[in-house]
Amino acid sequence: MPETSSIDLCPSHISNALGEPLPRLAIAVGDPAGIGPEIVLKAIADPTWHTMAKITLVGNRSYLQQTLERLNAATGLALDYSQVPLVEADETIPSLDTIQPGEPSQLSGHASFCWLNRAITGAIKGEFDAVVTAPIAKSVWHAAGHLYPGQTEVLAERADVSRFGMMFAARSPHTGWPLRCLLATTHIPLNQVPTALTPAVMDRKLSLLVASLQQDFGITSPHIAIAGLNPHSGEAGQLGTEEKDWLIPWLASARERYPQVQLTGPIPPDTMWVSAGHAWHTDVQASPFDAYLALYHDQGLIPVKLLAFDRAVNTTIGLPFVRTSPDHGTAFDIAGQGIARSDSLTAAIELAIELVQQRKKLSPVPN
Repeated sequence: MPETSSIDLCPSHISNALGEPLPRLAIAVGDPAGIGPEIVLKAIADPTWHTMAKITLVGNRSYLQQTLERLNAATGLALDYSQVPLVEADETIPSLDTIQPGEPSQLSGHASFCWLNRAITGAIKGEFDAVVTAPIAKSVWHAAGHLYPGQTEVLAERADVSRFGMMFAARSPHTGWPLRCLLATTHIPLNQVPTALTPAVMDRKLSLLVASLQQDFGITSPHIAIAGLNPHSGEAGQLGTEEKDWLIPWLASARERYPQVQLTGPIPPDTMWVSAGHAWHTDVQASPFDAYLALYHDQGLIPVKLLAFDRAVNTTIGLPFVRTSPDHGTAFDIAGQGIARSDSLTAAIELAIELVQQRKKLSPVPN
């Protein structure tokens, strides 16, 4: 992480060299007892951000300053974020003086929930083009009375959308190959997956994925890998009947409804990611797929985290604004020690900028 004495993101830098408005990003700093404040400060320390985006932090100035002092003392750096705009939550939050790194509480959960809400409010009002979210702890949210499965569901509710999805994206540092994976089901127990998966669910997720690849990534005719559910994709009903009963017929129907999209599947889950591994490590041409549609959480996230643990970014598709976040949690066990890596958050900021720019290409602001 480069050393810097200040980060100049003041209003005089709201346009790039071509005179185009810079993407406006809100970064919600996450649970203050976790590594969120630390990785935010490390990520925005790169002084080149002011040429790429207008960044606003959503958090508590006093607590971030305390975090900064601990971080500088632990690392020997001289970071300073004082010129970065910061907004507080709309709600009143009690003093955070009692919060200690690594010791989550109802207060830390409530603060992170309120900061997320403020960032969303700004995006809905047009104040921000994108929301980047640092990690929160669901259990601490629940202890504070905020009974949501996660940040994704709050974003969807506040944005008043019912069709949304959790996509993970990363770019290989070895070959430059872009990995994209959408989950058909997310945070549910494994024994509920066969019941939760239906043709209607697959319709919604495929529609979202195709729209996102076109709107956010500029891929007009994508090639998508569709995973099977059972080992060997059911092996003609010998290892499970979901593929034979409805997944294969659904896929045939989807091919008719999306003639501009190449759909391959259902691919046995144990072989679907082999080409991705080769494309990530050695040969960018090894995988023919622009995206992968995994049917449940671990089917998608084990390979994604194996390939790109420090680089993967979670982006919520289906929202009227861009949302990205790092693909890791609060890491309470190392909070406050100055050793948390900010790579994934940096990647989340970079992807947010890329997605905002792509959306603006499709819907340019009138002169």
